Amino acid sequence: MRNLDTALLRAFVAAAETGGMTSAGNVLNLTQAAVSQQIKRLEDTLGQDLFVRSRGGLTLTDAGERLIGRAKSFLALNDAIWTEMTRSPFTGEVRLGVPYDLVATYLPAVLRRFRQAHPQVEVTLICRTSPGLSLAAAAGEVDLAVVEAAHLAPGAELLMTDRLVWAGARGGDAHRRRPLPVATSETCAFRPVIFEALRGADIPFRVVTDATHLDAASATIQTDLAIAASLSSIVPEEISVLGPESGLPELPPFTIGLHVPGSGLRAPAAELAQGLREAFTARLRVAA
Repeated sequence: MRNLDTALLRAFVAAAETGGMTSAGNVLNLTQAAVSQQIKRLEDTLGQDLFVRSRGGLTLTDAGERLIGRAKSFLALNDAIWTEMTRSPFTGEVRLGVPYDLVATYLPAVLRRFRQAHPQVEVTLICRTSPGLSLAAAAGEVDLAVVEAAHLAPGAELLMTDRLVWAGARGGDAHRRRPLPVATSETCAFRPVIFEALRGADIPFRVVTDATHLDAASATIQTDLAIAASLSSIVPEEISVLGPESGLPELPPFTIGLHVPGSGLRAPAAELAQGLREAFTARLRVAA
């Protein structure tokens, strides 16, 4: 008798609920390619197409419609059994600091798994810019802080090194305008680096918006009002990475580090820290 792989079913359900491979990948902390491969494996296993793929997104086939309800029930039962058999004795609160731009890509899957494993632990998510989170970590305002920086701070643990890239609207021309319109904020960790790169390339620029929230910056980029810098792993599908042909200077890599208190971690925070390590390691493995 064949057994169904729960990972494949999770990819199927996530794609059905979000309507796209990329958005499903954000939910599952996987790349679009990895989600596509998992759904293809499930279709091959069942011998049926589960989605109609079009430019407008994904639509369930008749076979997909038959499967979706059963898949959700199957996963709910699997998760209930897992939670019951591995129920955590931990209680309390963990204060986790994460930059705005990393929340949607890396956090959902980590927090979901942590919640399932430790239902008695409350997680408080604190979103600030990386410089603000570094200060919060030093002041003991958070138990854990994920921080982007050009150079890993002393005492921080390296989670990942990623390329810093220019991002602009698909088919846009903001990158050709002079002065160059740039979306950034005074507290953005990328700001000093991109300003230095533009000055070194003798490209005049102006700050179009001082947006500290990712949604505001993203809207500015998508409407072609400005370009911005972003880590390559989190550039949304609807935004383009501007390569050397854009005439913009190359940007240096950035580190993503994990800051923990000098006195060590309490058990719940240590568990969440391990979940973060595994999430970034998985992302690196898929990208490779």
